[in-house]
Amino acid sequence: MNARMTSSRTTNSEEACDLRFGQVGMACVRVRRADAAALCEELERRVHSAPQLFARAAVVLDLSHFLDLPDDGTVDALLEAVRSAGMLPVGLAYGTSETEALAKRMGLPLIAKFRAAYEPANGGSVAPPAAAEPAPRAAEPPPREPILAEPAPGQAQGSMHHDGAVRSGQQIYARDRDLVITGTVANGAEVIADGDIHIYGGLRGRAMAGAQGDTRACIFVSDFRAELVAIAGHYRVFEQIPNDLEGQSVRCWLEGDKLLIARL
Repeated sequence: MNARMTSSRTTNSEEACDLRFGQVGMACVRVRRADAAALCEELERRVHSAPQLFARAAVVLDLSHFLDLPDDGTVDALLEAVRSAGMLPVGLAYGTSETEALAKRMGLPLIAKFRAAYEPANGGSVAPPAAAEPAPRAAEPPPREPILAEPAPGQAQGSMHHDGAVRSGQQIYARDRDLVITGTVANGAEVIADGDIHIYGGLRGRAMAGAQGDTRACIFVSDFRAELVAIAGHYRVFEQIPNDLEGQSVRCWLEGDKLLIARL
């Protein structure tokens, strides 16, 4: 029996799986009150307003607002509230060593890329781990393998260029630069940039600028019909485009925590 098993292992040299890290889209839910019922109600409202975006979305729970972390039972109730609302909690956002210990007790990973970028209730700051990278702080789309946009021949390194349509299910990500799209971004497609986004065509899918937290980033669109636009984690979802914006050339930008859209 052992001989046959050994023979089987040696003749089948194909590895059981491939393992790699990549750009993963997750929503970050920052809890402001340790009230599971209120959290479930609020998330249910979000899921109902945009089910294609939020239903069964992977969620990172951010507890950085609390000076003292809630007890394990309360956190377990908050996680169950997320599930009851139709979303899927996958980990805790990095905050402190206490958060790390809590994540271990909950049997959840600690997502360092979603480290707390906020001030806790006492006004102090929460320090991130030394090796962590900045990342989006709020709503992100469902996971998919991104296409890293490449510079066009002779193009300066200040922006990335994608020529042609972005198909449904595709994701284009311009890391550390602006993104220029010359074509239509289809429903269900995503374009993401750490800087500005310029779309010289129709936006029917999702556009997320300032993905690493740059609140000065803007989105420019020639034909606005978006599912979602976001800047530095602040987003607006559109079930129906306002009449004064549909099909228009628009600019999107942040003023404080408010995402504004106006015709060009």
